[in-house]
Amino acid sequence: MRILVLDGNENQAVACVRSLGKAGHAVFVGADSSWSKAGWSRYCRGSFRYPGPQVDIDAFISRIIEEVRREEGTLVLPMTERTTLPLSGARDLIYAAGGKLVLPDHKNVLRAFDKQQTIGIARSLGIAVPETKLIMSEREAAESAESLPYPVVLKPRSSEVSASGRIKAAGRPLYASNKREFLKAHREMSARSVSILVQEFVEGRGSGYFALMREGEPRAEFAHRRVRDVHPTGSGSAVRVSITPDPVVREAALSILKGLNWHGVAMVEFRIRPDGTPVFMEVNGRFWTSLPLAVYAGVDFPRLLAEMAELGDCERTSGYRENVRCRWLLGDARHLVEVMRGAPSGYPGRFPNRWSTLAEFLLPVRGAFHDNFMLSDPFPEAGDWLDFGIRKLFPRLLKQTSIERIDVEGRYSHS
Repeated sequence: MRILVLDGNENQAVACVRSLGKAGHAVFVGADSSWSKAGWSRYCRGSFRYPGPQVDIDAFISRIIEEVRREEGTLVLPMTERTTLPLSGARDLIYAAGGKLVLPDHKNVLRAFDKQQTIGIARSLGIAVPETKLIMSEREAAESAESLPYPVVLKPRSSEVSASGRIKAAGRPLYASNKREFLKAHREMSARSVSILVQEFVEGRGSGYFALMREGEPRAEFAHRRVRDVHPTGSGSAVRVSITPDPVVREAALSILKGLNWHGVAMVEFRIRPDGTPVFMEVNGRFWTSLPLAVYAGVDFPRLLAEMAELGDCERTSGYRENVRCRWLLGDARHLVEVMRGAPSGYPGRFPNRWSTLAEFLLPVRGAFHDNFMLSDPFPEAGDWLDFGIRKLFPRLLKQTSIERIDVEGRYSHS
């Protein structure tokens, strides 16, 4: 089968290309840039570039349709919300062009990416959720500031939002320990998102449940324990190990996915309180960044998803290897840098020790796998570092230098 893997600079794209290429599929990688790390894999048949949906949704859809029309039955696999949302909304055009998607109906895609709605679903099922308040204006923020259960976390209602023909990123969570910090954080976040969730801060460790669903019924499942996160505040795993799913987490996650009548892959995130209670956080209705670990442990989600797309269903997996460890080297380096910088403003939780983090980074565990590096397919790892340096780090440094130059010029122009 011909398969288009989008968002080629994501770790999950690399894992998909390797898995599907080894399974004999003709895999082509798309990205909104001239090259991508997944496109550098030996298992990639070819690459193509599309206009990013963050620039022009219609142009993005037109380019994907152009690729789909090259061969009847082409499967399109988006890796992020940024590409999943517009493709889901334009599914009739994809189908008319002869393409395939593995997604639930669009209404449930929108529900899954709406944190307010998924919190409501979890609460209705009797699953523990953080105390949550939806704030839609600066006036509501001011009125709520006195009564909030500090410390709190501010999150955009949806990570990606559609506006003016583009997909816009709403930004990362912010933290506040008091009224002043809350109002400052709200002003900052409201510039990117109209709807903001304010939640109690849940102390504990992150836990994820991962599944491939067929119309609300599981076909494959996986769980891991996070060892280190890219962001020490708890976002994106840098090092993690495969575990047996916690029965309570599994039951809660499956209840939510069944409530969404989910079709395709999804990740359900929880925080485990110190007393062992799982607290629901959110649903990610797409492939997740730490996908390589599941594949290494024996749950080949990409291959199973392709089988479902091609045949209508797939074999149900019954187990996998536990205690398999996997590391995202660049993500772990970013974790180290953030720990050395110290806890962000308003963050109330425990923060890693600098020296123990440095020791853990420098003393890797024997037998651990890597998200992007393989001796037989080394170039995606190089592409990962190059992508981060050229497209993320360098522009950030350039912007910082420009701000400092303006500040210096401004001070001396008055002397």
